[in-house]
Amino acid sequence: MGHVRDLPPSAEEIPEKYKGEKWAQLGVNVEANFEPIYVVPKDKKKIVKELKDALKAADELVLATDEDREGESISWHLLQLLKPKIPTKRMVFHEITQEAIQSALNNCRDLDEQLVHAQETRRILDRLYGYTLSPLLWKKIARGLSAGRVQSVAVRLLVSRERERRAFRQGDYWDLKALLEKDKTNFDAKLTTVDGVKVATGSDFDETTGKIAQGRNVVLLDEAQAMALKERLTDKPWTVSKIEERPSTRKPAPPFTTSTLQQEANRKLRLSARQTMQVAQGLYERGFITYMRTDSVHLSEQAIEAARTCVEEKYGKNYLSPKPRQYTTKSKGAQEAHEAIRPAGNRFRTPQETDLGGNDLKLYDLIWKRTVACQMADSRQTNIAVELKVENAGFRSSGKRIDFPGFLRAYVEGSDDPDAALENQEVLLPRLKEGDHPNCQELEAISHETQPPARFTEASLVKTLESEGVGRPSTYASVIGTIIDRGYVQLKGNALTPTFTAFAVTNLLEKHFPDLVDIGFTARMENTLDDIAAGEASWLPYLQKFYSGEAGLDTQVREQESQIEAKVARTIELEKLGGEADGILYRVCIGKFGPYIEAENGDEVITASIPQDLTPADLTPELVQELLLQKTEGPEKLGLHPETGEPILMLIGPYGPYVQLGEESEENKKPKRVSLPKGVEKDSVTLDMAVGLLSLPRLLGVHPDTGAKVKAAIGRFGPYVVHDQGKEGKDYRSIKAPDDVLAITLERALEMLAQPKVGRGGRRSATPLRELGAHPEDSEPVNVYNGPYGLYVKHGKTNASIPKEVTVEDVTLEKALEWLAAKASSGSKTRKKSTKSSGTSKKSSRTTKRSTSRKKTTPES
Repeated sequence: MGHVRDLPPSAEEIPEKYKGEKWAQLGVNVEANFEPIYVVPKDKKKIVKELKDALKAADELVLATDEDREGESISWHLLQLLKPKIPTKRMVFHEITQEAIQSALNNCRDLDEQLVHAQETRRILDRLYGYTLSPLLWKKIARGLSAGRVQSVAVRLLVSRERERRAFRQGDYWDLKALLEKDKTNFDAKLTTVDGVKVATGSDFDETTGKIAQGRNVVLLDEAQAMALKERLTDKPWTVSKIEERPSTRKPAPPFTTSTLQQEANRKLRLSARQTMQVAQGLYERGFITYMRTDSVHLSEQAIEAARTCVEEKYGKNYLSPKPRQYTTKSKGAQEAHEAIRPAGNRFRTPQETDLGGNDLKLYDLIWKRTVACQMADSRQTNIAVELKVENAGFRSSGKRIDFPGFLRAYVEGSDDPDAALENQEVLLPRLKEGDHPNCQELEAISHETQPPARFTEASLVKTLESEGVGRPSTYASVIGTIIDRGYVQLKGNALTPTFTAFAVTNLLEKHFPDLVDIGFTARMENTLDDIAAGEASWLPYLQKFYSGEAGLDTQVREQESQIEAKVARTIELEKLGGEADGILYRVCIGKFGPYIEAENGDEVITASIPQDLTPADLTPELVQELLLQKTEGPEKLGLHPETGEPILMLIGPYGPYVQLGEESEENKKPKRVSLPKGVEKDSVTLDMAVGLLSLPRLLGVHPDTGAKVKAAIGRFGPYVVHDQGKEGKDYRSIKAPDDVLAITLERALEMLAQPKVGRGGRRSATPLRELGAHPEDSEPVNVYNGPYGLYVKHGKTNASIPKEVTVEDVTLEKALEWLAAKASSGSKTRKKSTKSSGTSKKSSRTTKRSTSRKKTTPES
């Protein structure tokens, strides 16, 4: 249920008696020791009433919320609201199993008021940060923007990386690669030296110049030199000059924390941090895993024994670590933690024993493997380096032999198939000794380009935030979700790409409030919250200094506001773009309807909108010129339509390039427009292709089974074929390469339509295990399916579980109708009850007087 009380989420939620106060919009009385206004959110009033009613018949109250700051806060708020007159206990637990709950009930404790103070300080601080800075962003840049203590630092990290990428200068270099053979075994070797001098590689280049960095004594080969060297070395004898073997061991990674689980799920399963936490929450609530918000890598003795039992049963004793491994948490904030994330219970169910499916199964499998692997033996391997000479050139070949896979047999970080990963990790070389003369089968010159720093993924951003001590892992999912939802970031593939808005906001905060987006400053704030939780610091002096001191937030904002010019704040300078060219000054600005290009030529100012999906990463000088030319000289004309004689135009719109039939005018207010298919470059579009695109949707013919039309077209998610049966519905299939929307035939479309539908993300639509027949009321099919929670019957949008003791063969249409009717009836009652109780309470929300402890929380601003 989350928090039952919080700061007012909007002005209308502020109690009437406070609405006249100048601090009321903050929800915190900054003039009276930062006294918060607490209200019960509308969606929590029902549960609070139910709890109060239940309390009347109880003889004991047990507070069983999570054992972190937020959980402790929820318990404190419940006490304030319920005002129990019966004995009250605080129980804590880390997994939902019978043993864990019974143990927790037998070992209750008092409410931890220091944790409560720390959470309340964090919540008030975040509210002051967000509600003080955000209005400034509205005035100076655009409405709807927000600032946040962790959010703004995360955005700054992404913007800083993008600046590095834009400032990056590419370097080019060449080297040689040889395919050698010894005893009928082939192996590769790379050029490393010429005349004893190291050959340049990507690490030798200066990213700001694209040239070899100063002080590097290396040979930089260009194409001509590489080709000449290749010709000179061809057919010359090769000699093994040195062999070095170095044994090494690898220890398994610790079990998962919140942060490392988010990172691995992003790398292996392509789940966002938010998706990972949603799936993990469900697994925890259903008793499959322990608590999923933790900074700790510690395992209980019970967990270690369960993991070691799994190792012995599945892999054998020789794969077991000689002694139980216990991991310790290094982060200071671990006092908030529980155990590491692991399978629940004193016996770990294997993934195959869970009956889970989809992402539930994938994430549980990941957690099971990581936990079991941490109690396995080290991996032992031998790294082999072979140096070879041919004329004045030195080559190097590297190999790796896995002598004992150890924990890698169960879990390889970053790979979802340990067996395949083991094979990929081995690089086997033939038996070689010094003085051997392997044969050169092939020698080729290879061109390389240095690459800019990689953009952050969710995994690498989470890793950086945690390593810098910014925020807490439990907040990262909501922070990343917020910066995507607010338009600061676009997710392109797996990369987080900052938008123009992110650049403008980061520029303003860096220039006028550098401390507030400084990683070190933000990390120190987190440490202070830890000190408050540990009773080593006082919350009130800290809040006073942060907000009201000489260098406090309120003072900074009042002093800086008059110095910030809105036009300047909305203007973005981008590397490789800004400046003056041909007497024209180019700028990127944030406007009411999004970003736009502004070109100033003397007294004349020309503006052109930037497509909505375009980010600074995509904006090149060439594209700027194109957008401005389209605005000043009109769109490019590809030619005339052969049938209508109307001009066909190529334009760039809010969502990218498209072709248009005819000019827009009073008589032709909505000319036909078709977006270019994904992967088709604007410059490659011919008149014939444009005519074909404008002919969409294409009628391919009729379906032989239904007589309904089958068409090909382009939609929001790309090209597709559709079987249009009118009132009976439409059946779609995406068109993927090498099929072409302009050339696909009816026969090929029918083949695609005959295949099971694949949803977004690659998930195939469920195929029924049995078709029971038609429903007597509407003749719609009633089928049996297998889902992540077992067998069920489906009719229309209604699903009803099949009792576990019933097999697929035992299901009849009559039984299915009974289950569906019961489910429909249950759903109807639930909806009516919800509607009946949805009225808002007339009783006004109450504030609380400061007692020895207070607490409240919401997501970060």
